[in-house]
Amino acid sequence: MSTIDLTPLYRTMVGFDRLAGMIDQASRLDGTQGYPPYNIERVGEDAFAVEIAVAGFTEAELDIETKEGLLTVAGKKAGNEDAGDRNFLHRGIAQRSFIRRFQLADHVLVTGASLEHGVLRIDLVREIPEEKKARKIEIGQTAVPAEPRLIGKKKASDAA
Repeated sequence: MSTIDLTPLYRTMVGFDRLAGMIDQASRLDGTQGYPPYNIERVGEDAFAVEIAVAGFTEAELDIETKEGLLTVAGKKAGNEDAGDRNFLHRGIAQRSFIRRFQLADHVLVTGASLEHGVLRIDLVREIPEEKKARKIEIGQTAVPAEPRLIGKKKASDAA
């Protein structure tokens, strides 16, 4: 496994410790696990979808949770009740329990989930709060104070 050395960035950037932590965490999340397979799709400018192949799982056996920017999808398969009745020559459909985690960017929220034809689809949207959005500042005349003031200096009338 390769590692990323962010030391040169720390010389010129302040306050990006969280970014380094996220990169480190992402490199450890499900790095070697290939089950279940999934797709991440951009469906709009601020909309995304995660599709996970969960053949053989019911809605009751799947659990979706978000906490602190981490989307966790877990599939808990109870013991195979029908294994005693069936004689498999080849068993290629994996029906084992799993946990799949996705790191979400800031302000990304889960808006819904659906299970259709063995594919779990989780819809996500980025909703940036109004105070974080870019604002257009109009250029106009500003009121000019009658007497210029130096910042940090008080006028004689203010001191009294």
